[in-house]
Amino acid sequence: MPKAYWGEIKDPVHGYVYISEDEKNVIDSFPMQRLRRLRQLAGSEYVYPGANHTRFEHCVGVMYLAGEVLENPNISSLLDGEEVDMCRISALLHDVGHGPFSHVFEQLLIRDLEKTHEDITSWIIEKSEVGDKLSKMGYKPKEVAGLAVGKLQKPDRAFLDQIISSAVDVDKQDFIVRDTYHTGAEYGFIDVYRLIHAMDVLGENLAVELGALSALEAFMIARIESFKSIYFHRVGRAAQIMLATAMEKANGELGLTAFKTPEDYMALDDYTVWAALKKCPASKAIIGDLENRRMLKCAYERTFYEKDTMISNIFGRESYRRQMQSEIAKESGINIESVIIDVPTVPSVPYHHAVLMESMEIPVFTKNQAGEKNLQRLSEISRIFETLKGFMNILRVYTDAADREKVEKATAKILGKIPSAAKISF
Repeated sequence: MPKAYWGEIKDPVHGYVYISEDEKNVIDSFPMQRLRRLRQLAGSEYVYPGANHTRFEHCVGVMYLAGEVLENPNISSLLDGEEVDMCRISALLHDVGHGPFSHVFEQLLIRDLEKTHEDITSWIIEKSEVGDKLSKMGYKPKEVAGLAVGKLQKPDRAFLDQIISSAVDVDKQDFIVRDTYHTGAEYGFIDVYRLIHAMDVLGENLAVELGALSALEAFMIARIESFKSIYFHRVGRAAQIMLATAMEKANGELGLTAFKTPEDYMALDDYTVWAALKKCPASKAIIGDLENRRMLKCAYERTFYEKDTMISNIFGRESYRRQMQSEIAKESGINIESVIIDVPTVPSVPYHHAVLMESMEIPVFTKNQAGEKNLQRLSEISRIFETLKGFMNILRVYTDAADREKVEKATAKILGKIPSAAKISF
């Protein structure tokens, strides 16, 4: 339980979350309260009606799990009370930089400003009312801003960053459990507490004791299954693509990326931007389609399993996708804007780094009877991890319902040109 206990929050996933007075003051700040108006999985509610949870409760959950890690005796023995309190508050604030519709806004941030929501998170913590509150509590806003995005880089304290940002961080532990709970798409049980209690520090890095191997394997499988069934769901992605397109079309008029202060940015949330998109001539037709559930249709889907990353590089290049779009549109006899190619590496895909791009080599160790810890390579111990490190990329082509058949035929013809060396599963 944190010091200077203030009260508790009842969370549907973790039960009672006990908070301190300082944490309560941060929770009551505008940057945190704004997160109540940002859905965690914008677009997924068109598939899973219960997926209306917000960034707010996710942040509370991440703070709670960070607290659980910090109470693990292997870790608590290395820390003083001030570091524990700072780590919990950093975990609480880790998502304050998200834009409207969460990951969907990332596309605009990267394209127009070359920034991610993590850059904005640090900016808001340092330059908004949160920074003033933290200073009054005795924290250094710059340190909290760094730790919140896993970039504190304090000497001999790499594990502090890794609690919030790593292959088994508390952010992933919370969102997988929370998102599967709210969607009902619970493919695999994840014992996050087994993982948390198996954590230790080797050198200065967070590592997992091999006694928890089955919990670690279940965690990784759940990540991949949730990616396929929730984050990259065909219909959920159709809604996200429509929202991203609406914001791109309206950006010139609405100035969504023209903000100059944290307050300007924080005026943007799901409610304000949806209302503005609905009125804007450039985007109102798309919002009308979403309100009537007239979705883009997936005309073609193909999955590539390939250890060689050549396919990944091809699909990672926007210029190549534009060229393919142009060819498909020409072959179909329709406008290029009516053909959309979707791959998991685009910034609007929630948690695309979590599965497809991030190394799965997690530090693990065994302990002998004398208590000595021996570092191991996970991929040498677990065949499951070796298999999961195989390459997976899904390519989809979306279009309007009226053009679906034409686009399907044109895409099948054009995609025949992709190297047949790739192992393909339809």
